Amino acid sequence: MLPQDKRAAFRAILAGPRLIRPGSVYDPISARIAQEVGFELGLLGGSAASLAILGDPDVVLITLSELAEQVRRICRAADLPVLVDADHGYGNALNVRRTVQELEAAGAASLTIEDTLLPQAFGAARPQVVAIAEGVGKMKAALEARADPALVIVGRTGAASITGIDDTVARAKAYEAAGVDALFFTGLKTRAELEAIAAATTLPIIMGSADGELADMAFLASQRVRVANQGHHPIAAAIQAVYATQKALRDGVAPKDLPGLPDAGLTGRVTRDAAVRARIADFLGVKT
Repeated sequence: MLPQDKRAAFRAILAGPRLIRPGSVYDPISARIAQEVGFELGLLGGSAASLAILGDPDVVLITLSELAEQVRRICRAADLPVLVDADHGYGNALNVRRTVQELEAAGAASLTIEDTLLPQAFGAARPQVVAIAEGVGKMKAALEARADPALVIVGRTGAASITGIDDTVARAKAYEAAGVDALFFTGLKTRAELEAIAAATTLPIIMGSADGELADMAFLASQRVRVANQGHHPIAAAIQAVYATQKALRDGVAPKDLPGLPDAGLTGRVTRDAAVRARIADFLGVKT
């Protein structure tokens, strides 16, 4: 599927009446599995990207080029659209512009630009947000940078848990006025907070998490929430599975006795084995 088609598919989700849960993806195989089990959207989160690329926690150590290459691998491997957490755009508004260009070229259907002050400032024990004017400048730079108007630019803020709901609403209104396609919120805890945001804006809403009071999908959908993340459990499960398998082998368990291994059918499907064999026969004249 062409990148433009994936972007159109994601725009259809945002324009529709339903709330969907994205599949958390972090590499080509996880993206293919998400597609196979029926997810309509993949989400490459910053924490999952940091683990997959560096094996480090999410403290913004990866570089734009590293993220873009991972996005390219994921988008090449699967047909589902991918929403990419682009953090703060790796610098100021000019860096944001470059970030959008690279992630668009890598095949992303959408990306988020947030207004958190990143990396963490010296001596700051809690997260901070940049001034609204700086955030608006980043959103404008992101919009100006895209070559394909179908690429979805999402303005993201975590101000709810940092500066409060009034500032969150002000930021949401400013980013909407700047022209972003959707709004992404983290740190919301109550229905009243979401209702205040929905009343003050008109764009589709994406949420970083939805639990407690906000676990009701029907309520979220009624407030224009179209995407709600449910965490990055696939990579956490992969860490546990790899650890258990490595430890079992080190402890002397025979490979044939290892639990939890995929059967040949699943491995063949997610690696596109049949299609590769057909190409070998067609292009190389070799039957395998």
